[in-house]
Amino acid sequence: MAIEVLARSDAASLLAQEVRELVRRRGLDPVTDRRGLERLVAEAAADYTDRATAGVVPPLEDAAAAARSLCDELGGLGPLQAYLDDPEIEEIWINTPAQVFVARRGVSELTTTLLTAQQVRDLVERMLKASGRRLDLSSPFVDATLPGGERLHVVIPDVTREHMAVNIRKHVVRAHHLDHLVRRGSLTPHAAAFLDASVRAGLNVLVAGATQAGKTTMLNALAGSIPSGRRVVSCEEVFELQLPVRDHVAMQCRQPSLEGTGEIPLRRLVKEALRMRPDRIVIGEVREAESLDLLIALNAGIPGACTIHANSAREAITKMCTLPLLAGENVSDRFVTPTVASAIDLVVHLAVAPDGIRHVREIVAVTGRVESGTVETAQIFRRRAVAEGGELVRGDGFPPDRESFERAGIDVHALLAGTL
Repeated sequence: MAIEVLARSDAASLLAQEVRELVRRRGLDPVTDRRGLERLVAEAAADYTDRATAGVVPPLEDAAAAARSLCDELGGLGPLQAYLDDPEIEEIWINTPAQVFVARRGVSELTTTLLTAQQVRDLVERMLKASGRRLDLSSPFVDATLPGGERLHVVIPDVTREHMAVNIRKHVVRAHHLDHLVRRGSLTPHAAAFLDASVRAGLNVLVAGATQAGKTTMLNALAGSIPSGRRVVSCEEVFELQLPVRDHVAMQCRQPSLEGTGEIPLRRLVKEALRMRPDRIVIGEVREAESLDLLIALNAGIPGACTIHANSAREAITKMCTLPLLAGENVSDRFVTPTVASAIDLVVHLAVAPDGIRHVREIVAVTGRVESGTVETAQIFRRRAVAEGGELVRGDGFPPDRESFERAGIDVHALLAGTL
């Protein structure tokens, strides 16, 4: 039995050596030319099988599986590629080489994949090669986008205790319009019609929620309602948005060079975006002082949208009143709070249900008024408790800036009544 297992292992290794040599001779790039790699591997596997039948080389236990494994190893991410190809898996993370986790439909699970420390380093190096971003002792964190659109985040020792911490976040469902979210059960047709009209009317929307609540997906879907002919400029830490608009300029941040120069933070991108004649501005996520520049842009009459981490719509507004204070000592809440009240029109808060489905929990309007230092809000849609059915229903609030709806030819009263 041991000799038989060894022969099978030798057979797979021999095929791998032959394929690598063919790749080298033909000058094939296995990462960028996946189809070419698959054809080459299929030909090599077929030739190997013929020779194995003739008794020239040891036979493969499963030629198809061996070919698939080789394609993943040479052109993909090896043992992680199967998880990237699985549409139900949303995120992959490595705590230690022996602990590879995935999130499937919002639920995390420990996989049976076992790696070595060298394999993890090789995988990270391969993933970063296409992004142009670096990872070393002077820059122990990296945030990058993989060729397939997945978002990569890596932390190395000694920031971590012993092993690299690797996260690969996938975008399993790419919603390009609010109707897609309705079909997924994240949004009701009534609420979707209201959000669609709000974006067309030029209201400013803040999308809030926890990690993996679907904020980026919602931002993509909202962009599908931007009227054609509008010029959109987006700013992100790394490219994630795929806005379904024709006139779109996308910008991402840049890490500093080895000499510590050349860094481009998100705040700089927001400032530059205002010089690019935008009709709409979209920010992937605000976390720090760039929130001040966004508020200034929105207050200047440029409609826009962005995401923010928050546990409720009210907390999102409070956070928007606090983050701009990080811009400097000369920025006070006496300026920021009324600016938030006048610049933000709607807050869409998302959450993840116990079954893993992302849904809109509430849609809140910012009335524009400030009372005792608190921005007033009105609930336009709210999600009932599970005991009451759990559906998204109409609240008692109305959106601000109804003139914008009128200019867009929208009867906001009929819209909210559900008769439009």
